[in-house]
Amino acid sequence: MNALISSDETWLLWAFLVGWAAVSIYLEQRFEWASKLSGAIIALLGAMLLANFGILPVEAPVYDAVWAYVVPLSIPLLLFQTNIRRVWQESGRLLLIFLISTVGTVAGSIAAFFLLKDLIPGLPHIAAMITGSYTGGGVNFAALASRFDVPGETVSSAVVADNFLMAVYFFVLISIPAIGFIRKRFATPHMDEMDGSDETDDTAAASYWKRKEISLSDIAMAVGTSFVIVAVSFKLAEVFRGLIPEDGNAFMVILRGIVGDDYLMLTTLTLLLVSIVPRYFERINGAQEIGTFLIYIFFVVIGVPASIPLILQNAPLILVFAAIVVFINMLISFSVGRLFRFDLEEIILASNANIGGPTTAAAMAISRGWTKLIGPILIVGTLGYIIGNYIGTALGLWFSSMM
Repeated sequence: MNALISSDETWLLWAFLVGWAAVSIYLEQRFEWASKLSGAIIALLGAMLLANFGILPVEAPVYDAVWAYVVPLSIPLLLFQTNIRRVWQESGRLLLIFLISTVGTVAGSIAAFFLLKDLIPGLPHIAAMITGSYTGGGVNFAALASRFDVPGETVSSAVVADNFLMAVYFFVLISIPAIGFIRKRFATPHMDEMDGSDETDDTAAASYWKRKEISLSDIAMAVGTSFVIVAVSFKLAEVFRGLIPEDGNAFMVILRGIVGDDYLMLTTLTLLLVSIVPRYFERINGAQEIGTFLIYIFFVVIGVPASIPLILQNAPLILVFAAIVVFINMLISFSVGRLFRFDLEEIILASNANIGGPTTAAAMAISRGWTKLIGPILIVGTLGYIIGNYIGTALGLWFSSMM
């Protein structure tokens, strides 16, 4: 069935992607229901509905442009305020539960791979993409799809399953604080503080993303620096790919996969620069906002291929794979978190940051009024951009060696 808007209607598609991302942010900051749901899910679900009703095309060059240009530019912008040396000092507890949750993703991927490796063609690369995505969000999915040069139809099927499970799990996490049985078994200091306050959280998102002083120079330095970092990173990765043979020994193959990967080089170089000259990046206002807006555009794009008929036709087993990963992540996050007496809010946000990335985790913290956790989860969650790519690459190479 042909979509109402054809794939070559470039301006109409850009208008929808950028416009719906803006609407999602507006709704999140204007209405309580949208704030609780989060703008990220609104962006994703809106695109899913329009694609399923035949209004938007499932594939278009505009979507490819978002993957190729918008996503890489967003990564440095989101990392400008992340000084790696301060992560443990400021967010030690949250970092620990985030890493425990990451172990859950890895364990889930390994278990799901061995259960389904004879049933799903191309599973090593699918597993790599989903592992990366469920360690730091959809940005890693795009990076690993590019890293392993995964065929478009495989990416589409995996995106459908990934997006569907991600959306469902967000709904689960959002509902957990209202379940008395669970809440009684965990410490909930942030929720207790909210319960003891007369304030409502209907404008929490707007309060967090409040107006700040920003100049033309800030915009220029944020965007300009991001462009330069992306260009230099991708060129360096290209040089290393040319220097290191593709058919060398195992060590050289792994080394080439690390230093020759565009997105791994991008995240590593950005954090290195932020650590070396932190004052330069700290003085740039607006980078987090610009990067987050670009990520919202990406959320719209990843929602487009999430067609329910496509899931039933092409990706039911991939959906099972993703469900196993998410279930084991949740199981390990909550069981180990309770064992080591982590707060319920910390566990929810850490698991959220694994599955959806720091922006969706921050959105949940904002919507719930857990203001003290917003900064730390953004800091810790951005680490998922790094370790998710490394872990996904390592598992992809390991799984490929067993097929």
